[in-house]
Amino acid sequence: MFGGRGRMSERLRSGGVDALADLLDGVRARSAAFCQVVLDPPWAMRIADGAPLALAIPLRGHAWLVPGDVDPVLIRTGDVAVIKGPRHYVVADDPGTRPTTVVRPGNRLMTLDGVDITADQRLSPFTSALGPQPGDVPDGAAIIASGTYQVTGDVSGRLLAALPRVAALPREQARSPITDLLAAEVTRSEPGQQVVLDRLLDLALIATLRAWFARPEADAPGWYLAHGDPLVGPALRMIHDDPARPWTVAALAAAAGASRAALARRFTALVGSRR
Repeated sequence: MFGGRGRMSERLRSGGVDALADLLDGVRARSAAFCQVVLDPPWAMRIADGAPLALAIPLRGHAWLVPGDVDPVLIRTGDVAVIKGPRHYVVADDPGTRPTTVVRPGNRLMTLDGVDITADQRLSPFTSALGPQPGDVPDGAAIIASGTYQVTGDVSGRLLAALPRVAALPREQARSPITDLLAAEVTRSEPGQQVVLDRLLDLALIATLRAWFARPEADAPGWYLAHGDPLVGPALRMIHDDPARPWTVAALAAAAGASRAALARRFTALVGSRR
């Protein structure tokens, strides 16, 4: 009897899919576009790539995120920001700096009158993922690492809907070995580096979203919190793993090792009272 319950609990812990796992499932290196820019002030770029989700980390200097529909947000070295698309926004050294270039899908860089300057090393601020070396960066220039994600799925959409237009975490809250590794990795030139950068970017995104929703002021939706609940979480994962099964409250409660009343009360408290 104990062996059977143990196997069930282990399956629920390892086989379930929570909201963050669903968000990133299948989008890793296949649709994440990592890039790095070196920007000498004054600078400003309009981001018009249509990505549903973007991550920005200043590795040196600072950047202002100017969405247009909310107040500008300042991020400094080591801060991390998640920007919710697909609406356009501006990244600049100052909110008052006017954009001179536009970033299109695929990190294509265009002038305001539509000329593609992606391949023009004299005009393009984009750098290879294999550099630059610290000595190659002019004094006063900013280095911004970023990644964009193409996100699909109902759970992913609901999670994104719970985010503000810009979710920015200061360095002291966002700081983790992941961002330090990312900052170190972009200065190297070693085999397989692009894969490493893609994976670090994924981990940075997960860590940032975890930290954001852990903040009381983030007002995380009840269904998100429910995934981490020791009683409701396993029930939700069972439904997710086997949606065709005609689940009942009694069956879910029995599998989760709880009474029907306890499961119903906990589910209502977490999910029924919040968006």
